[in-house]
Amino acid sequence: MPTALYINMDKFLQGLFLLANDSVADVRKLVCAALVQLIEVQPGYLQPLMKNVIEYMLQASRDTDEEVALEACEFWSAFCDAQLPPEILKEFLPRLIPVLLSNMTYADDDEALFDADDDDDAPDRDEDLKPRFHQSRLHGAVDGGEEDEDGDEIVNSWNLRKCSAAGLDNLSIFYGDEILPFLMPLVQAKLSSSSEETWKEREAAVLALGAIAEGCIQGLLPHMSQIIAFLVPMLEEKRSLVRSITCWTLSRYSKWIVQTAGHPDSQSQFDTVLTGLLARILDSNKRVQEAACSAFATLEEEAAEELAPRLEPILRHLMFAFGKYQRRNLRILYDAIGTLADAVGGQLNEAKYLEILMPPLINKWQHLPDSDKDLFPLLECLTSIAQALGSGFLQYAEPVYIRCINLIRTQEVAKADPGIAGVAYDKDFIVCSLDLLSGLAEGLGSSIENLVIRSDLRDLLLQCCGNEAPDVRQSALALLGDLAKACVFHLQPRLVDFLNIAAKQLGSEVKDNVSVANNACWAIGEIAVKVGQEISPIVMNVVSCLVPILSNAEGLNKSLLENSAITLGRLGWVCPDIVAPHMDHFMKPWCAALRTIRDDVEKEDAFRGLCAMVRVNPGGAVSSFIQMCEAIGSWHEIRSSELRVEIGQVLHGYKQMLSGYLWDQYIGALDPSLREKLVKKYSL
Repeated sequence: MPTALYINMDKFLQGLFLLANDSVADVRKLVCAALVQLIEVQPGYLQPLMKNVIEYMLQASRDTDEEVALEACEFWSAFCDAQLPPEILKEFLPRLIPVLLSNMTYADDDEALFDADDDDDAPDRDEDLKPRFHQSRLHGAVDGGEEDEDGDEIVNSWNLRKCSAAGLDNLSIFYGDEILPFLMPLVQAKLSSSSEETWKEREAAVLALGAIAEGCIQGLLPHMSQIIAFLVPMLEEKRSLVRSITCWTLSRYSKWIVQTAGHPDSQSQFDTVLTGLLARILDSNKRVQEAACSAFATLEEEAAEELAPRLEPILRHLMFAFGKYQRRNLRILYDAIGTLADAVGGQLNEAKYLEILMPPLINKWQHLPDSDKDLFPLLECLTSIAQALGSGFLQYAEPVYIRCINLIRTQEVAKADPGIAGVAYDKDFIVCSLDLLSGLAEGLGSSIENLVIRSDLRDLLLQCCGNEAPDVRQSALALLGDLAKACVFHLQPRLVDFLNIAAKQLGSEVKDNVSVANNACWAIGEIAVKVGQEISPIVMNVVSCLVPILSNAEGLNKSLLENSAITLGRLGWVCPDIVAPHMDHFMKPWCAALRTIRDDVEKEDAFRGLCAMVRVNPGGAVSSFIQMCEAIGSWHEIRSSELRVEIGQVLHGYKQMLSGYLWDQYIGALDPSLREKLVKKYSL
């Protein structure tokens, strides 16, 4: 906040209010923008005047000039974000909600109305194809939810309709079910009108139901079956914009539609929604196709194994769409197919399903030239399928593998000389190909060996691990770890080079490229488990990089912390004589990180390292005894009986070493519930 403005804030606010009802729309727009900015950065200044400000913003949200109304409507989301006392705005909700709902109706000049009837036989224009971004493969990633897109995302411009819907969404999260008495009678009134002239009103009501899906879910749950029963017939509406927004709104309720699918009476509702969306995937309108495909992908993520008994009709619809979609929507369809593979996994591996799914995809794969960017979404889709099918993908693997190798090789040449390569350099071809090879390695396991042995993948991969582009290194290191698991023997001639490059990623610039460091760390751990003592020359180099990561955990990426803790444990497991003498430097932060890791095979490896190091240097962990016990206590269930015995031996070893009074002191310092758990579990 500039000092001059800080000193003159009262005068500034007086000036704004003097201009608030200026006859020039641009002035009113700037007044609204100033008030929105103030509530975003310094809400305290406005708080004493808030009732007047809200009255003004309510009036401005209905301004005859749409740009003024748009600027004013930004205020309602900003208010929710400012974390001001909810009571301030609560008394205005009965007047505010109708304004927002009214603003959510399509304006007569909305761009969306002009290309609403975009039929699927009209070819896509180049400007319709938005740039796409591939996210490089990340190992041990902590999933982040994807943002929902408003149902009319096709038209990119921000407008009053979208801003008002976002405001309603934010208010529903801020006030929860309290807004329902003011909103639902209006929504019901709009939905009950079925005449052709009122289609925009119905469309706005459906958008409103989608907007409040997250915030008001508790109040809506008892009425969910009526809401769904109301929405499903609207998938058949004459107007394409109503059909598309209905797809989006249904997707916003996916979680609850799926949750109730387990109850026999709600099973048919899940099937009704599924059938409705599949029908719209085959709509003749491109916008509806896009909305239905996106909505279906969201439903798939929630439904997972619920989809397995319905795979045949789903695949028939998706692959029929594959034959009719233009380029733009084909990208979204690839995503829906990949999401389906992720959701049902190995259940896809049946001949009757593969006969429907694979021939069209392989045909497309063969016909797209190496320079065509439409390969990217297809590569991503095949990655998911390869992982889902496992050994079932073997029959398709060779041509896919060879094509990936060729794509990487061509791009490596293009990087040096586009003229010789015949294509311009584009690193995304390398990234997507590396990720598909990772999917193959993960899916095929040791069966990939026959393909690797007949190619120069090892040398290409080494080049990619040293590439200056972080996303190429990230995907290359993921593939390095997957190949270590599947066929480490083929990496061995260049193993030292791979390990040195991976260790280099863990240096001082970790915070700049967290995802690269994450994959490097994971790959080193996977190699260590496979090659054992062979890794010893770089062990201390890696440990010296991991300790600062674990010691400065505050604000660091959770996945990197977990992978660092696991890899340190794996190195301690295979080379305890090298790592154990340094335990007192890292035991406390290491044990703190081990506590947060979920029970799995990787955590078991880390604890094998803990036991191996304590055997070599029991004195190194004495000062961290409490943290070590907390880490041991973080297990819900240790599957490996052998590891359970080892951990018991470690604890009994300390009981013997610290004998009598000292042991009582150490064990007595533990949290009572933890102490009871360990004493009981390990007979202490």
